Amino acid sequence: MAIAVPKPDEARTDARFEALVLDFLAYLEFERGLARNTLDAYRTDLLQFGAFLARRGRDALEVERADVADFLADLAVGVEPDAEGDGGRPACSPATISRKTACLRSFYRHLRREELIGDDPTATLSPPSKSRKLPQVLSHGEVTKLLESARGSEPIELRDRALLEVMYGCGLRASEAIGLEAGEVDLRRGFVRPNGKGSKERIVPLGSAAANAVARYLRTGRPELVGSDPERSLFVNFRGRALTRQGLYKIIQRHAKAAGLAGKMSPHTLRHTFATHLLSGGCDLRSVQEMLGHADVATTQLYTHLSRERIKEVYFAAHPRATA
Repeated sequence: MAIAVPKPDEARTDARFEALVLDFLAYLEFERGLARNTLDAYRTDLLQFGAFLARRGRDALEVERADVADFLADLAVGVEPDAEGDGGRPACSPATISRKTACLRSFYRHLRREELIGDDPTATLSPPSKSRKLPQVLSHGEVTKLLESARGSEPIELRDRALLEVMYGCGLRASEAIGLEAGEVDLRRGFVRPNGKGSKERIVPLGSAAANAVARYLRTGRPELVGSDPERSLFVNFRGRALTRQGLYKIIQRHAKAAGLAGKMSPHTLRHTFATHLLSGGCDLRSVQEMLGHADVATTQLYTHLSRERIKEVYFAAHPRATA
């Protein structure tokens, strides 16, 4: 695994530390099957920590709990720019610090397993508590407006309608939507097989509205976009190549604006909405967990809180004695 050109804050990490990071990332990729985005985030976090150790003259294998605690404390307060205005860094959010803490814990557990260190300096660290923000969710009416904004018979219009229907109808992550291949959609039996985090494949039902939109797109839209190229991706751009994450975001934003939902939408909004609408409609938590591809049901439970919040909103808006 090649190390990319380092960012300025990473440039002072030593070769020994980088070798330890490379070995750790290889373990995560080949033994645990972590996704590329996760590996990139771990690499960035660790090289930032390596630069911190280099400034202190500390060896990664001789780190103590106080070193890690000081690093996290620096993240919490940020770094003021120098007299020339360079070198500043804003304070990190509790969520970011929690992520970096988890990364360091995983890294030092790996070093401990490899018997490169005797004691784990992160064993007793407690990350800052972070409040779990309830995600933005669309109402049923807003979903209808969004889907109806993608209408027409041109190839791009057919693609957009199929894409929106599948993302809302199946609760796909952005990476799963753009990575979905045409062969992973079974229209006859009504399901899709997305590859989720860690390359874990799952089966998700495909409703009739989404299946019909995909069928129209495959019949008259995608062939015109792809032409004779052997492109395997289901959703392609106007050149017939697989959609990028940036391309997906632009499609979502364009239709959100057309539906009067600008500022409320991201690709993940449709996933949140999918889960919340299922739970509000009576679907059990374990089934939603399976469809979302969550490894831990605690992650899915966030949506039960969201459903309760929605119920409260409806109650206070509709009941004549709610605010008496």
